[in-house]
Amino acid sequence: MRLSLVVIALAAGLASAGPARAQLDSREAIALQNQVLELRRDLQSLQSQRGAPALPPPTRRGGDGGSEIAAQLLDRVTQLEDDVRRLRGQLDEQANTSRRQSDDLAKQIADLNFRLQNAAAAPSSPPLPSQSGGPAPSGRRPAELAMQEGNAALARRDYPVAEAAAREVLANGRSAPRAGDAQFLLAQALMGKRDYAGAAVAYDDAYNRSRTGSRAPEALLGLANAMGGLNDRANACGALDKLRAEFPAPRPNVREAAAAARGRSGCP
Repeated sequence: MRLSLVVIALAAGLASAGPARAQLDSREAIALQNQVLELRRDLQSLQSQRGAPALPPPTRRGGDGGSEIAAQLLDRVTQLEDDVRRLRGQLDEQANTSRRQSDDLAKQIADLNFRLQNAAAAPSSPPLPSQSGGPAPSGRRPAELAMQEGNAALARRDYPVAEAAAREVLANGRSAPRAGDAQFLLAQALMGKRDYAGAAVAYDDAYNRSRTGSRAPEALLGLANAMGGLNDRANACGALDKLRAEFPAPRPNVREAAAAARGRSGCP
């Protein structure tokens, strides 16, 4: 280790050198201190990524002489280098775990989507009436009007009508006006019907439509709840971990609901 060798050489030099080398030793000690500070900055940067407490400032021990200063610096360098290696290892492990969870979740969503597509290809049953007794809306109308009726139906827990309104908007294409909102409405309606497989796919689609949009945190939360409804706790926790990593400061209602979902799924 280059830095450690420099410290050892400095310690040996300070132990044996006379007054003529005092100025040189002082310059080398300052250089070493600067390198220690660089290591401290690297360590604190890693700690901030993990949310760990900041490293305490270095302490000074009593005594005179360059050999004692060199010994102190050597101790600090060794400790800092060990801490840097340890934290980097932990961050790599966390990144790998997050990547595996994301891959598992994507595979599960793809499997659910495949099953739903196969089910849709089978002979369909007659349309369900709304809970209020009226037929589900039919025909095309402005997307804004369909969304107004769909959201009103969702508020009164008329999930079939809310679903029908969402699908009506989505039938105009992914780039149609209000398509993103309609996708989220569809996910909520399916979740209300306890169609957890369909809701999981719909929430995942809503998230992927706009991964940085205002609905993205709620979509990940909904995905976690849908996976929980399927008793897939591992992927429920994976979605919640994704929510925490990508949106560390969500709205209070999302944060509280996510904490409750973590408790239900037994997430660490």
